[in-house]
Amino acid sequence: MKKAKIIFWITTTIIFLFEGVMPALTSQSELAKEGIRHLGYPEYFGNALVVFKILGVLILVIPSIPKNVKEWAYAGFGFDFIFASISHFAVDGINFQSFFPLIFLVILAISYHYYHKIERYKNIAL
Repeated sequence: MKKAKIIFWITTTIIFLFEGVMPALTSQSELAKEGIRHLGYPEYFGNALVVFKILGVLILVIPSIPKNVKEWAYAGFGFDFIFASISHFAVDGINFQSFFPLIFLVILAISYHYYHKIERYKNIAL
């Protein structure tokens, strides 16, 4: 059980830093705004993404949030990574930026797997 918790918290912390802290600190930089424009999205879309990313990571890391809400957060991040990858493929073709979100999709999947493993253990222990 200890191993499951360690893996869960490491992967969830990576998602927290990449999807919550980094966008919160850099979303208003010219580089971030240019990235959104480069992909063909309006600037307000980037602002909305940042708000939802911050809310999503808070949902993932706060233990008292209900399980069904966490499921929605995991799904939202899954869609975010898949569509980010598709956007980069469509605009930039095949390159590292196109695959980069898929790396985080794998990290998210590991977090999700271990979240459920921990929850199953809690249910058995009751």
